[in-house]
Formats: sequence, structure tokens, C-alpha cells
Amino acid sequence: MITISQAVETILANKPFILDAMNDNIINYSLLANFIKPDVEVLLKKEVKDSAIVMAIRRFKSVNDVGLIKRIENQVKHFGDILVRSNLVDYTFKNSETLLQNQQRLLDKIKDKKGFFYTVTQGVYETTFILSDQVKDEIHLIFEGEKLISSCYNLSSVTIKLPTGNTEQPGLYYYIFKKLAWDGINILEVVSTSNEFTILLKDKDIDKAFSVIKNLKS
Repeated sequence: MITISQAVETILANKPFILDAMNDNIINYSLLANFIKPDVEVLLKKEVKDSAIVMAIRRFKSVNDVGLIKRIENQVKHFGDILVRSNLVDYTFKNSETLLQNQQRLLDKIKDKKGFFYTVTQGVYETTFILSDQVKDEIHLIFEGEKLISSCYNLSSVTIKLPTGNTEQPGLYYYIFKKLAWDGINILEVVSTSNEFTILLKDKDIDKAFSVIKNLKS
């Protein structure tokens, strides 16, 4: 039989959003106790008083100092290079039987361009291309006959090299996106690989976004 403290620790350890609020001391423990009470009672298989859960939450905060957030902050401090690219455009087309053929036409067009930015994300129903605006006047010819869902110009990107093991750290992306959102920075697209991710922004937001991300490391 586990204790109330163990049940609370098990539940909170898997809720990075709540841990973040606890770390910033902006969460009401009584309301939090009421929120997680059903989960606590499921684990303990009995009814539990709110006051006992509040006490367990305070003990968890005191002993662990919200360890998950500290681990996230440590990961952030080990970010690698932060790269900024400008003069980008974004096109989203509806998936079709001919879209891949036209994508190959685009690749043939840009294959010899040095320093050209290009990334593509294929979803179930649509595909998004993010690329340097050098070919923006030719896109409509290359993809003639395809259904254009949306397009956006005057964009920039920030690419962050992530530390090894980032994929095993819950809440890492949330931590970064939260900081950007709090500064009123709107993210248009996100592209990621195992050890790096790129956010696409409007030109007017790029300086502010770069400053926020850079400051995270310190």
C-alpha cells in the first residue's frame, strides 16, 4: 500500500505544466489538491481528505524543489548553436497524387543553390514547404494545378541545437514555448528532428524571439 505522499509524487512527477506553476510559486495548493484528488484516491483505493493532499504537496515541493523543472532548466542551459534565417516563405498545399512529382521539380530547381533553406512537412491531408524566398515567383508555376491552402511571406526562423537526451525530457518544448508565449511571440510553424528544432516566425518577431531563447541559456 502506497502513502498519500507517494501517490501525490507519482501524479505530479508526470505533470510538467503543474510543476512549472509550482516552481514559479503561482499555484494555489488547495485548488491543486482538489484537482488531483480523484487520481490520488484511485491510487490509494480509498477516500482522502483535501488537507492531507495539501500537506503532501507542500512536502513534495520542499523535498524535491520541483525537480523536473530543474532538470528542464539544466537541459536548456546546454543548448547548442542558435541559428537565425531570414527571407523565408511558407506554402501549404493539399495532398494529391501529383504533389510528390512537383516536389521533385522544386528540388531540381534548388539543388544547386548555395545556402538555400528548405524543409517540408507532409501531413495526412496537406504538405507544407518552408523555403528561401528566392523561388517565390516560381512556386505557382512549379505547383500549377495543386490546391494552395495557404501562403505566408516575410518570415524568419530560429533553429536550436538541442542537447543529447532531450527526447527523454518531458516538458522541454513546453518550457520554451511558454517563454515565447509570455512575451507575445506567435509561432507559425515548428519543424523538429531528434536533436534540433526550428520555429518559423514573422519577421517582426524574430529579434524578440532570439533574445528570449538566448536568455533561456543564462
